[in-house]
Amino acid sequence: MDKICDDIEAETAALHAVVGELTEEEWRAPTVAEGWDSHETVLHLGAADLIAHLTLTDRPSFQTAMGKLSSGDASLNQLAGQEVPALSGRELWQWFLVGRQAMIDALRELGPNDRNAWTGPEIGARSMATGRLMETWTHSHDLADTFGVAYPQTDRLRNIAHLGVVTRDFSYVNQGLTPPDEPVRVELTGPDGDVWAWGPSDAANRVVADAYEFCKVLTRRQPLAASVVKVQGPIATKWMEIAQPWIEPP
Repeated sequence: MDKICDDIEAETAALHAVVGELTEEEWRAPTVAEGWDSHETVLHLGAADLIAHLTLTDRPSFQTAMGKLSSGDASLNQLAGQEVPALSGRELWQWFLVGRQAMIDALRELGPNDRNAWTGPEIGARSMATGRLMETWTHSHDLADTFGVAYPQTDRLRNIAHLGVVTRDFSYVNQGLTPPDEPVRVELTGPDGDVWAWGPSDAANRVVADAYEFCKVLTRRQPLAASVVKVQGPIATKWMEIAQPWIEPP
């Protein structure tokens, strides 16, 4: 677990490079993600970290929180507490860092395959950690694009791509569709030029792309039609059109 936890810490540092010097006005300004400002974006990340920490350390409190989400008594962000939305941007960032470190410390205590309750199906510890990395990367891009900051492309993308491949069925479940049985070959070129591959080499359905471009489509930050991701076959095409490597919470 140390490697994926180290990667979360590195991604958090990359996010800090984007938001660390924001003014209070910038914290409350709209981002490129419609309906979100910078403050709400970091609050959302921190609230999800809080829920992750609860399921790892306090299962009864996690179940209570899930009950509030399911009943509509609270949104994810409201679970963070009434006082958090009123924090200044700098105060919010410090709150976020404390919660994130608590989550990472809890994850480091687990084996990669240890199972935990989550907002969708039960999930392994490494997959949970990868999901937190993926969401951090996704929302960090929202903020970087908002403020014109060049966001680093690193081999941490491989974690996100792998999660997307192994959770392909989630894309269909979220749409109320039955996942197909046919395999898809995925070949991605990482930032250092290495090729990362999943699936049988002779599969009729294929996705070939730069890893960064693939991850943008995967996390719904760019539609397939507007990307340079190459797809072959109807199943690969449909997957990339509806790609979403997470189950929506209740």
